[in-house]
Amino acid sequence: MSYIIGTIIQQSAKIGAFVDKPRQSPTQLQEQQLRELLHEARHTEFGEEYHFKRLLEEADVETAFKHSVPVMDYQTIYDRWWVKAHLEDQPDVCWPGIVPYYALSSGTSQSSTKYIPLNEDMLRMMKRGSRRLFYDMAKNYGLAPEHYTKQMLMVGSCTQQKRVGYHWEGDLSGIMGMNRPRIMERSYRPGRHITDLPDWGERIERIANEAPQWDIGFSVSNPMWLQLILERIIEKHKLAHINEIWPSFNVLVHGGVPIEPYKPTLEPLFDKPILYMDSYGASEGFLGYQERPEHRPMKLLNDCGVYFEFVPFDEEYFDDNGDLRTSQPKSLGLTEVETGKHYAILLSTVAGAWRYLLGDTVQFTDLEKAEFRITGRTKQFLSACGEHISIDNLCDAVRAVDEKLHAGIGEFTVTGLREGTFWAHQWYISADNQSINADALVKALDEELCRLNDDYAVERRYALRNVRARMLPNQVFLDWLNKRGKLNGQAKIPRVLKGKQLEDFTSFIGENGY
Repeated sequence: MSYIIGTIIQQSAKIGAFVDKPRQSPTQLQEQQLRELLHEARHTEFGEEYHFKRLLEEADVETAFKHSVPVMDYQTIYDRWWVKAHLEDQPDVCWPGIVPYYALSSGTSQSSTKYIPLNEDMLRMMKRGSRRLFYDMAKNYGLAPEHYTKQMLMVGSCTQQKRVGYHWEGDLSGIMGMNRPRIMERSYRPGRHITDLPDWGERIERIANEAPQWDIGFSVSNPMWLQLILERIIEKHKLAHINEIWPSFNVLVHGGVPIEPYKPTLEPLFDKPILYMDSYGASEGFLGYQERPEHRPMKLLNDCGVYFEFVPFDEEYFDDNGDLRTSQPKSLGLTEVETGKHYAILLSTVAGAWRYLLGDTVQFTDLEKAEFRITGRTKQFLSACGEHISIDNLCDAVRAVDEKLHAGIGEFTVTGLREGTFWAHQWYISADNQSINADALVKALDEELCRLNDDYAVERRYALRNVRARMLPNQVFLDWLNKRGKLNGQAKIPRVLKGKQLEDFTSFIGENGY
């Protein structure tokens, strides 16, 4: 029976992939998306301030829009616009109506907590993107029909929401859970009786207790938190691997962090190869996903409620702190970007974000298909003296060194420090292999980064005179997140530490004897 039901689901998804596939080019979809956004918001305060009705009459709407509306980071758009909709529940500020939800996002810079507006239009667009991800999984991932009858493990933050005035506040996963169709509830684990628990440790324990009752085939998760859950289940039930109780489980839809550094410690928890599917979801929208298992770049979702612009991420437009130098930087559309270059993303969305600096950086790999990969954060590039190291570089180096030394690297972060007239890189890193010492590890990392990045190699001969590492237990990183109130299914360790985060982390390890 499971084969018949699975076959029906699989074939229906493949038909859906054909029917729902956009027939226009990415650039055509994006121009249409911008026109729809401007039309819907033309009578809002924001639309009237920036003359959206007039912009729609321009022959070149995209250029007119860029010239009229300034680029804004979170703090700028919140203080000037979103605060009225948030604190006063004022309607028609940046998008028609009252904003019903605010997704709480810790981010990595600016405010400690960000309140990102989320409405029914955006939820509908997120669901459209999620459907397409599922359709392409059915079409391209070669799963057996029975796989589609299995349950999905969703690892996220607490789904308990807080009612404030006329809106709800909480983590994105909780808001999505509130709006999930009831018919889908039987396919998701854990249930609300677990996900509503505010304490992350208690949630893990309850999941471990109930795990043998489930039949998981897929997981949608941050890899760090999935690993913690699987390790606890295996420990509690004295298993050799997770497939002893979930024999079909081998598909991981992940996002939020690069998967490569986690593979050496995640894969031994399974008795079969893992199929990875990268996704690019944020509180601001569902932006893209990996279409094929053998092809790591993701495709941009060009008609899911988001209009994209791309600002070259270089010294002309960004300062050393990763802040824009001007509110009217040069921004490029999909016809203007080039492969291999770093770009910061600007978003305009159906939730009322306008030319909003997301904080992520990307590189395009295929312009015709609008395929890209995430390379880092505007605030988390390491360039103390011109070495221009991206998170992508750091993760690639860690993965290569881990494979070479069999170190069992877990969490890591790095910072740039001034030493007289020169600079140093300080790594903080965990490794399961106790025979690996810090000097050997940092030597291998240094050599790999020189191979990966020419700028780094040059600066190692001149301004970057020292690279060192401090070995820490992996639990220290988790304890630091816990101290900051960020121990949940969506939190992640920043790969580059700067400013207050650096002060907080070094104080924490010092206070705890490390």
